[in-house]
Amino acid sequence: MTYQADEGRYEDRMPYNRSGRSGLKLPAVSLGLWHNFGDDRPLENSRSILRRAFDLGVTHFDLANNYGVPYGSAERNFGTIFAQDFARYRDELIISTKAGYDMWPGPYGEWGSRKYVLASLDQSLTRMGLDHVDVFYSHRPDPQTPFEETMGALDHAVRSGKALYAGISNYSAEQTAQAARIMRELGTPLLIHQPSYSMINRWIEDGLLDALEDAGMGCIVYSPLAQGLLTDRYLKDVPADSRAATSRFLSAERAERDRELARSLNGIAEQRGQTLAQMALSWAMRDPRVTSVLIGASSVKQLEDNVACVNGPAFTEDELAQIDKLVAR
Repeated sequence: MTYQADEGRYEDRMPYNRSGRSGLKLPAVSLGLWHNFGDDRPLENSRSILRRAFDLGVTHFDLANNYGVPYGSAERNFGTIFAQDFARYRDELIISTKAGYDMWPGPYGEWGSRKYVLASLDQSLTRMGLDHVDVFYSHRPDPQTPFEETMGALDHAVRSGKALYAGISNYSAEQTAQAARIMRELGTPLLIHQPSYSMINRWIEDGLLDALEDAGMGCIVYSPLAQGLLTDRYLKDVPADSRAATSRFLSAERAERDRELARSLNGIAEQRGQTLAQMALSWAMRDPRVTSVLIGASSVKQLEDNVACVNGPAFTEDELAQIDKLVAR
């Protein structure tokens, strides 16, 4: 069946926030394709999630060259769905991808050299069937390549028309300030930073958010649910089909260790009329310097439940203090 987007998708369903001092707005909730969009998942399930996300006002789909099983399959599958369902809506979408982690064998298949970064962008565009992405990121800093080279590659990507904006991910506050200075001098200011952030992973509060504000950059956070720890998934046990039982990104031991914390946080969420996941997402976006939160979804229902966080109540000072006390234990 030909996809026709919901005509009411912009009718007060999703807030849109300006990214730093740029002219670009992002949805408060963006959809990440890190998990659940590779060849190990049914294509039609991925299609259903993407369609429903757009109908809910989620206009930003975030990828990377090595997303999916095998590497590259998330971009390829997204490209198939895009061509069939979303091509007519291209100018309503923000599509981002990244280069930095291992992608192909040999010395030119990862990190931040000009050769790797620009070759990776060309490969990503081919997999997705696009002539440009809206945001192209350096996925991680390269300790052995000068920032001038990596940032020069991002600048070239924008000037060539293959990306509209440039971003960075997983850079420290000091590295971010350095990268932002280089890009300003090149004439292509960095749009945004993508760091990990959640109630139990608060490293960006120690200088990075201030650095982003000083540089006029936005912030889109990934893993705001701590790989599922901040959901009701592990409140009782570790399900056999859960990420903790099947993925290298979260261990069963970690899920067991943090269960009591999750239960305590869940009690606060219930008092707010939210699920634990909804509260965790609302918490991550409480700071106005956070432009958007990236969520993953394995089903349409999970997507809908998480996007509902935008309708949650504002936090009281007492609630924030309770959360801080629990997390500090």
